[in-house]
Amino acid sequence: MGTSLGDRGGGEEDLKPTEASVVASKHLRESARVKLALSRRSAGSFRKAAGLLIDSLKQGGKVLIFGNGGSAADAQHFAAELVGRFMTERRGLPAIALTTDSSVLTSISNDYGFKYSFSRQVEALGETKDVVVAITTSGASANVMEAVRTARKKGLRVIGMTGAKGKGMARFCDACFVVPSLSTPRIQEAHTTIVHILCEVTDENFKA
Repeated sequence: MGTSLGDRGGGEEDLKPTEASVVASKHLRESARVKLALSRRSAGSFRKAAGLLIDSLKQGGKVLIFGNGGSAADAQHFAAELVGRFMTERRGLPAIALTTDSSVLTSISNDYGFKYSFSRQVEALGETKDVVVAITTSGASANVMEAVRTARKKGLRVIGMTGAKGKGMARFCDACFVVPSLSTPRIQEAHTTIVHILCEVTDENFKA
C-alpha cells in the first residue's frame, strides 16, 4: 500500500526552516546595508535621473530601457509601470523595453551580432528628446554599452544602473546609479528599488 503525502510529512523535513531563516536573515540584512549605502551616495543621481525622465516625457519624448537577464526583467518592469501606472492615477507615459520583441532581437543578433541587439533599436527608435535607461550589473555587457554609445552619438540622454564593478560606465551617462556591491542579487534588488523610486517621482509629476 502506498504511503500518502500526509504520511511523508508533506516534505516539511526537507525545508529545514531553521537553515532557511538563517539564510533569510543574512540576505535581508545584507540587502538593507547595500540600499542604505546607496541612499547615502545617490541623492544627486536621483535628482538628475528624475529630472531627465520628467523633462523628456513632458516634451513628448519616450523612455527606451534595456538590459540582459534579470536586468531585462527590470527593463520590462520599468516600462510597464510607466505605460500603466505605479501608484498614482495619471495618463500613460511612453516607454519601451527593448528586450521584448523576439523577432527584432533575433534578426539583429543573427545579421549583425548580439553586441548590436539594443544599439540597432536605439538607432531606429531613438530621438533627441528621448531618454535611455541602460541596466547592467557588471557595467561591462557589450550590447548594453554599445547601445549607450549609440545613444550618445544620437544626442539622447542616458541613465545608467550598474554595480560596484561598473564605475567606468558613469562617464558615458548623464546620471548613473552605481550600487555599492559585488553581489549580483543585491545589485538587482537595489535596481528594483531605484526603479520604484523613479516611478513614484514620475507619477507625482503627471498625476491627474
